[in-house]
Amino acid sequence: MGKIIALANQKGGVGKTTTAINLAASLAVLGKKVLLVDADPQANATSGLGLDINGPGIYECIVGETPVEEVIVKSPEVKRLDILPSNINLVGAETELSNLQDGHFRMRKTLEPVREKYNYILIDCSPSLGFTTVNALVAADSVLIPVQCEYFALEGLGKLLNTIKMVKGQLNPSLEIEGFVLTMYARTRLANQVTHEVREHFGHLAFETIVQRNIRLSEAPSYGKPALLYDAASTGSINYLNLAKELIKRNK
Repeated sequence: MGKIIALANQKGGVGKTTTAINLAASLAVLGKKVLLVDADPQANATSGLGLDINGPGIYECIVGETPVEEVIVKSPEVKRLDILPSNINLVGAETELSNLQDGHFRMRKTLEPVREKYNYILIDCSPSLGFTTVNALVAADSVLIPVQCEYFALEGLGKLLNTIKMVKGQLNPSLEIEGFVLTMYARTRLANQVTHEVREHFGHLAFETIVQRNIRLSEAPSYGKPALLYDAASTGSINYLNLAKELIKRNK
């Protein structure tokens, strides 16, 4: 059975989708079979991997219109990487799911038929703590939390941790925190201070690998590619390969 990891942080601009795309691609390059689930109506993970954001997506699966096997597509560029795309229809899921008796469990039910086909299933959550994100947390085994090395980095983490605690207590008792990934690191006093605070506060849950600010990471999505295929020698590519290796090592 594949491990399902939700990437979540309700604060936007922390490198969540960048991490989802590049971690998924790195795991696939390292030989793992990976499914990347785009659970954000903005569909940035979908377009960032060169896929159409106007076709069927996870929304059609969780409302029961289309079987998930018919919606999953293979990455055009990366072997062993599949994508469950998103589209703008997912905005409507917030209201529709809240009216269903099993509304919190629709994403879990959607992924169950394909779970055994993958080593890892990564869910790129929307930057909110709404119904769709809660669905992802209910479906997941663990949560990976990107934290940018900038001012206000830890602001709002309390809300996310409370939501995780609520989901664990009421809906998904096996949910754990996979870890905190420091992103957008630059060699400044502030970034070092944030890094120190995260490591001091969360201890072993903070990954050793730090993702540095890198222009290649910003450019790659406009070409519909992960950084590894856009510029394999870039700092960002190397950072995410190291993060993937660390994740695999943690889950042995």
